[in-house]
Amino acid sequence: MAFADVNGQRLYYEDTGGSGPALVFSHGLMMDHEMFAPQVEAFRDRYRCIVWDERGHGQTAVDSPSPFSYYDSADDLAALLDHLGVEKAILAGMSQGGFLSLRCALTHPDKVQGLILLDTQAGKELEEKIPAYQALIGTFMEHGLTPEIGTTIAQIILGSDFEDADYWKSKWKTMSAANVGNNFQTLASRDDVTDRLPEIRCPALVVHGEADIAIPMERAEILANGLPDATLVTVPGAGHAANLSHPGPVNAAITEFLNRVAPAS
Repeated sequence: MAFADVNGQRLYYEDTGGSGPALVFSHGLMMDHEMFAPQVEAFRDRYRCIVWDERGHGQTAVDSPSPFSYYDSADDLAALLDHLGVEKAILAGMSQGGFLSLRCALTHPDKVQGLILLDTQAGKELEEKIPAYQALIGTFMEHGLTPEIGTTIAQIILGSDFEDADYWKSKWKTMSAANVGNNFQTLASRDDVTDRLPEIRCPALVVHGEADIAIPMERAEILANGLPDATLVTVPGAGHAANLSHPGPVNAAITEFLNRVAPAS
């Protein structure tokens, strides 16, 4: 177990080490570093794979969280890289992890060699989704993770037939109401960075599950079209957490991107 006391936070992280290019994975809302196990397993022999728990999640979560933005999370990531002595890295972010990775590329461009953006977007949350999400989170905060809420969250993030859904539900049961509410507020109140995408000059890979019900495919297309050097890969049959449910095609897309942007010796 390793923690980095940086940027006023105590960030949990895992680092495979090695001399290869650094590949840093940032997870989505309600998830933690373990969601990238298929990618760490696939790339650890050639790349220095780093995973971490973001504010309000996993072993980084605290009992009394303070409000934060994804710019704060971007600063957390930059500070973690400094702590680990990483001058430049490929940032791979899923959903919320993509939000903070985009902002890290905007605010700390010298640290970003490339972006891998998994089922994420540059815009705000769709307004029509907010009331249902607020009701879901409100019930979760009041009653904990009921079977109905667990099933709904699993369908949104993991899909309806994900084999290890119960494992993630067991993690969600341990999340405090304070962190669930605070994390959702950050997600719902984030700014739109679509107009700033042309500022991001590093190469990018946008990977999106064609059956993602959390973020529609057109948002991925807007993201890829807005970045100066981006490739869009669609994953047939995959939902929101495509890297977890469909690691084969996702890892293949990542491999092709890395061979072009940061080939390992």
